Amino acid sequence: MLCAEELLRLELFQHLPQTRIDWICDRACPLELSKGDTLVTEGDPPRGFFVILAGSIGISRLSNGIAMPIGQHDAPAFVGEIPVLTEQPVPVTLCALTDCRVYEIAGEDFLELVHECRDFERTIFRTVQKRIKGLESFIQNREKMAALGNLAAGLAHELNNPAAALVRALKDVTPALLELQRMNLVYGQHNVDEEHTQQWLEVRDRGYDIIMKGGLDSLAISDREEELLDWLEDYEVEEAWKLAEPLAAGDVHPETLDTLMERWRNDPTELREMGIHWLALSFDVMSIIQAGLRGAERISALISSMKSYSHLDRGEQQVVDIHEGIEDTLRLFSYKLKHGIEIKRNYDRNIPKITAYGSELNQVWTNLIDNAIYAMDNDGKIEITTSSYKDRVMVTISDSGAGIPDDVRSRIFEPFFTTKPVGKGSGLGLDIVRRVVENRHKGTISCASEPGNTTFTIGLPIN
Repeated sequence: MLCAEELLRLELFQHLPQTRIDWICDRACPLELSKGDTLVTEGDPPRGFFVILAGSIGISRLSNGIAMPIGQHDAPAFVGEIPVLTEQPVPVTLCALTDCRVYEIAGEDFLELVHECRDFERTIFRTVQKRIKGLESFIQNREKMAALGNLAAGLAHELNNPAAALVRALKDVTPALLELQRMNLVYGQHNVDEEHTQQWLEVRDRGYDIIMKGGLDSLAISDREEELLDWLEDYEVEEAWKLAEPLAAGDVHPETLDTLMERWRNDPTELREMGIHWLALSFDVMSIIQAGLRGAERISALISSMKSYSHLDRGEQQVVDIHEGIEDTLRLFSYKLKHGIEIKRNYDRNIPKITAYGSELNQVWTNLIDNAIYAMDNDGKIEITTSSYKDRVMVTISDSGAGIPDDVRSRIFEPFFTTKPVGKGSGLGLDIVRRVVENRHKGTISCASEPGNTTFTIGLPIN
């Protein structure tokens, strides 16, 4: 049986009359925990109010499937008041770090004490406020780190392809340039016709221009490649299959080769075939350089988006373009969006820029878009619309997911409330969105949802 003297070691119970102390001692149920035993698990329904009289109990919370320690309770202490008062699932897991002696007070008995004694109630709610604030701070930091980790992983994924293309281009272009130099040297050692040389250079320069402008479409290249391959094989060119593709990319016709090769058709020297190899290799080098440039441009664009997204090198408040912030966010999510998700943009390009906390505003777009992707299970359509109304810029983000059930829609902006499985969501994503929009920017946010269409509407003051 619980001893009154032990109970009074906690300041909380010193506010109660002796009759109530005796009442608690009679009704409290003893629990003996060995080291490693779990008292309650995150996501469990509310259970009771616990008084820890011996030992230490660790507090942890799931983050992306990993239990993250966030503190501990050392005897004498109490815990369990938050789920009883809120009638919400237990927000953390409590596990014995040592052998512990714990007493459980039923939830209804605890609530009776709260309603009966003003000082007891005041102490409880001060503790609740402190603990929720600490839990929020921890989870918000974890959310930011998790979001940063996801964006970093996505950025690394997106950088991989252009970086690999750039490396390949640099490796491939060196031997190709050396071979071109050798061919030029050999050609220069022969008595060449300047007019004939100019014909080759014109074909090369025309092909360069086509490749630099993006090239022919793949179907046209494929058809041309077959024609060129037939010509090259009839001409008995070695490794004809290697030359057909770059010649087709440079928009070379078989008739063009007929004209260029007329002078050398009966020439037994190496110039007879080297000219075709030189032309093909020239186009190959230009294609390699263009691929490397595209890779470098893609890397530069991604880094620019990341810098813009985080608003580095700027003051806390800036004049921001809403569309730029949304597009930066979408680019950083491209690794998730390119497999089955369609983005539809309805942008009013005439809406004005606004003064805002740019980095925080991008957290809003990040959370809403990430939630939309999750709601659609990576397959569906996200529609983003911007407009202006009176003194506000309006942004709506809609998704074609399953929707938010009617019975929980009014609670989605509450701290710690989530419809995701335990460990998948902290319940602070939309709370952060609400705080950034309403508290930091004095804006408005609302949600409408039905199966197949969930829409968040955000209004931000222009001035």
